[in-house]
Amino acid sequence: MTTELICLAWAVVLGLAHILVAGHMRTKEFGTKWNTSARDGVTPALSAFADRLFRAQANFFETFPLFAAAVLVVAVTQSFSVYSYWGSLLYLIARVVYFPLYAFGVPVFRTIVWLISMLGLLLVLAPILF
Repeated sequence: MTTELICLAWAVVLGLAHILVAGHMRTKEFGTKWNTSARDGVTPALSAFADRLFRAQANFFETFPLFAAAVLVVAVTQSFSVYSYWGSLLYLIARVVYFPLYAFGVPVFRTIVWLISMLGLLLVLAPILF
């Protein structure tokens, strides 16, 4: 299996981590009874930390489908290159680093890491587009 596809598989694992960590924090704050209920009515406000976990999750799921599509197009067309190799690694590593940076509210550096992940995504696309 190629590095690009391995990075895609690990990005799926990262997506699951986002879901599980954010969900766990919400259950910790609202309780198991709330979590297993129909959740009708007004949802209470989350703590700043838990809210950042959900925003980090939403941010991940904004870019993940694009990364997945890019890697799959590279795989289907057999357009693997040094760019797709390094781009997939860059995207995955930056997204792993981004998760705790967002969760703990680290400004500026978090945005730089996000930009690095976008550079990685663009590098994956390079052999397809050029």
